[in-house]
Amino acid sequence: MMLTQLSTVKARLGLLATDTTYDAQLTLVIRSVSVWFEHEANRELSRQVGTVYEFAADETELTLPCYPVESVTRLEYKSDEINGWVARPTVRYQVRRGCILWLAEKLGSYLEQGRVVYTGGYVLPGETALPGQAVLPQDLEQAAVEQVTYWFQNRERIGLARCWENAGTYRQFYGDLSLLPSVRKLLTKYRRWRL
Repeated sequence: MMLTQLSTVKARLGLLATDTTYDAQLTLVIRSVSVWFEHEANRELSRQVGTVYEFAADETELTLPCYPVESVTRLEYKSDEINGWVARPTVRYQVRRGCILWLAEKLGSYLEQGRVVYTGGYVLPGETALPGQAVLPQDLEQAAVEQVTYWFQNRERIGLARCWENAGTYRQFYGDLSLLPSVRKLLTKYRRWRL
């Protein structure tokens, strides 16, 4: 899963497309930043087909972890391991704001489990979006590009607190590979909140 393409990052860094010196390293960092973004946002950003979310069967408002939701395939509940998952095809539901699944009734009691199988998330850069599918927002991709660029430009200073130049002067670097403040602020906009 990559929230941006290698070619986009290389263009931002001013690297020639034909220069493959850092391709493997940049690809690894793009993947790492993409996973980091999902962790910070507390959700899956890339489009998932047939993803499963389990919950207490007495819940009626579910904050799904992969959205925007395209479609709900089925709702099921389980009261024990012997009977396993049982489909509940007659339960009415509604998708609210692309991320909340509201059920018209409980699938069971608090002692039972419920689950929903659905498709949701963003189509990532480089993939073709079909009608009804949501493309990754441009600001999220740009934030990933900037975070990877920051890492690349500071890769030799990560972990370095001070660099003594000469005659008692030194430079202090931001030696932590944390999110850029603008990136952290943007990710709050895409964060999945749970009660």
